[in-house]
Amino acid sequence: MQFAAILAGGSGVRMGNPNKPKQFFFLGDKPILVHTLEKFCASGCFDAVLVLTPATWVQQTKDIIARHCPQYVDAVSVIAGGAERNDTIMNAIRYFEEQYQVDDGAIIVTHDAVRPFVSLRIIEENIASALAHGACDTVVPATDTIVESLDGEAISAIPNRSALYQGQTPQSFRMQTLKEVLLSLAPEEKAILTDACKAYVLRGKTVALVRGDVENMKITYPQDLRIAEALLEA
Repeated sequence: MQFAAILAGGSGVRMGNPNKPKQFFFLGDKPILVHTLEKFCASGCFDAVLVLTPATWVQQTKDIIARHCPQYVDAVSVIAGGAERNDTIMNAIRYFEEQYQVDDGAIIVTHDAVRPFVSLRIIEENIASALAHGACDTVVPATDTIVESLDGEAISAIPNRSALYQGQTPQSFRMQTLKEVLLSLAPEEKAILTDACKAYVLRGKTVALVRGDVENMKITYPQDLRIAEALLEA
């Protein structure tokens, strides 16, 4: 079985509105989350699609879906996420285990709600790569020189750009292995690891690369929303 978990637990602080999570800001005539959700529902790739939001926004999220994409109301479930990203992913795994007959071959595709321009190609290649390799991350080659500074004041190193990539989402996994990896993390590891792919690397597990797209941008700041509006119009 194949499951999609849309991670919509972010806040609106960096968008200038601490009271409204950024995924609920409008992009064109509907919220960012709805644009993202439509891509996954329309793909036809999933047995179930789950949205994970702040607990106080669960009902509002259901209402937003009913208002803006009523055709997918019965295909989408909404539950509360966790305190951190990996907690939210664990909530998704528990939900799918409780609601479906999950076996060792089950795939979970996790995606940021604020990446509304994800393509069908990226979704399909994530599923294929997770089936083939057990885990994958969507990336694009780094185009800028990456500078490392351990103290935030002076350069410590400048890695070879040809070996560097910028991470996007989806990140996709065989669900049972992902669960085992996340449950194996010690408290001190959880404190520094907020990304499931990092947890895999820490455990020495292979994470394959899926080619992303520069348009698969993450909307974080007000200027990102202006760029997204231009992409939408184009």
